[in-house]
Amino acid sequence: MKRDVISMLDVKEDLNEILELASEIKKRQKSGEIYEPLKNKTLGMIFEKPSTRTRISFEVGMTQLGGHAIYLSPKDMQMGRGETIADTARVLSRYVDGIMYRAFSHDVMLELAKNATVPVINGLDDVEHPTQILADLLTIKEHKGHFKGLKFVYVGDGNNVANSLALGAAMVGMDFYIACPEGYEPNAYLWEKAGKIAAENGSAMEIIRDPHEAVKDADVIYTDVAVSMGQEAEAEVKERIFRKYQVNEKLVGNAKPDYIFMHCLPAHRGHEVTDGVVDSPNSAVFDEAENRLHAQKGLMVKLMK
Repeated sequence: MKRDVISMLDVKEDLNEILELASEIKKRQKSGEIYEPLKNKTLGMIFEKPSTRTRISFEVGMTQLGGHAIYLSPKDMQMGRGETIADTARVLSRYVDGIMYRAFSHDVMLELAKNATVPVINGLDDVEHPTQILADLLTIKEHKGHFKGLKFVYVGDGNNVANSLALGAAMVGMDFYIACPEGYEPNAYLWEKAGKIAAENGSAMEIIRDPHEAVKDADVIYTDVAVSMGQEAEAEVKERIFRKYQVNEKLVGNAKPDYIFMHCLPAHRGHEVTDGVVDSPNSAVFDEAENRLHAQKGLMVKLMK
């Protein structure tokens, strides 16, 4: 039976298993071992939004696993000329072994998954970004050695990344705090879901308005751009509102000395974060970016082998 990963909730039961598989695949690749469990398999990749990390990591990942990836832009497909997403899903399912979709709309993502007969992976939509969070958790595990009891603080807009991070942190037992202005909290439904999971695992979750208070004794500080793709019309207002949520040297001075800084990238340096933080010894952003490759390979093997 085919399995989709549209939300972090779709990996709730075997999240640690996927992370362990990703870690093992990373070790194999670093040692030069050829590991091709997806030989002769093909991944179709639909991109409605441009990407650096998502496209390259999935494409390189499929090649390293022995398979092949096809980049599909709506403007190069009939989907861009009126073919329904349902028909696109049905046709692609006859050709490929899996679909990765980077979409504007979560509802359209669900429609594609509903009509596809091969696994569908959410490469980002307006509600969640599960593949990013798999890479984030792999990075934290590598740097800290464990999850339980870590204080994870997200500073900024309660966007798709924040939604998935709240769920992921709750699943592995990290305490999750978000510092955000009023009106910019994470999705209420997913926050409630994350809260229930956190309660089961004995971990904390809290929304805090003051970023300096939130990051006190943090083990991990995470931020993202204030203005996501598709929100350009709100840029001026959001940048003004989020100015005091900038992750800078003064803010991170409240964290533990061995805290790690994370950002899903691309970073708008001088806006949500300063150069001094991104380029500091505490920064794990490039380890995190690399781990998109390894985490997604683990996920693809799990779904497509």
